[in-house]
Amino acid sequence: MKSLMVFDLDGTLAKSKSPLETDMADLLEKLMAVMKVAVISGGAWAQFEKQLLANLPQNDRLKQLSLLPTSGTKFLRYDEHWTQLYAENFTLDDKTKIIDALNKALDESGLRPEKHWGEVIEDRDSQITMSALGQEAPLDVKRAWDPDFEKRRKIKAILDPMIAEFSVGMGGASSIDVTRPGVDKACGIHKLEEVLGVPIKEMIFVGDSHFPGGNDEPARKTGATCIKVRDPEETGRVIEAVIACVGG
Repeated sequence: MKSLMVFDLDGTLAKSKSPLETDMADLLEKLMAVMKVAVISGGAWAQFEKQLLANLPQNDRLKQLSLLPTSGTKFLRYDEHWTQLYAENFTLDDKTKIIDALNKALDESGLRPEKHWGEVIEDRDSQITMSALGQEAPLDVKRAWDPDFEKRRKIKAILDPMIAEFSVGMGGASSIDVTRPGVDKACGIHKLEEVLGVPIKEMIFVGDSHFPGGNDEPARKTGATCIKVRDPEETGRVIEAVIACVGG
């Protein structure tokens, strides 16, 4: 019997950097009535608040929800308020090295766009994220820039040897995420097992970036049941099916 359903956020529960839609919020509330739910995403905590929590009903069902921002490098649980259980933050020297390497890799690839919206490289304390078009780029522009991840694979190939001691993953519509080595969505799933006492064999992980180098790929290595989706609409159908099986 499955007792915990784990989701990616961007491209899985919601469109990139966009608010959770009403139908999805309703489905998540129904899901939390029958099993535990977790969200592991490359987004920072502020993005979780704006994109996810602001659109969920604020009631006791949130006690069923665990949130792991920045690819699982942080873990928060709800009990009247959100409490951070841990954070795998970078040192200042780590941050400097990673940011320099991201800039060099973007330039050496020849793929730095002429125009960008907002920060291209964002320090999220426990994760450094490069969004080639900027954090605030319009969704349609981001989707058109690298739909097959080929541009990011080229940048990652240059970046990997520069910062071999760190983990580099690709996710969202235009992002590359850098975390501490071994601190990724697989680590987040193991933390969920440890904190919640839920065996990995009882977990379902749903994401849109399971391909090699994608930031959902590590989840596949944990033994959790993994489901690849194309978009939030397909995720909604998966949730409906799980509710019917578990709640029925």
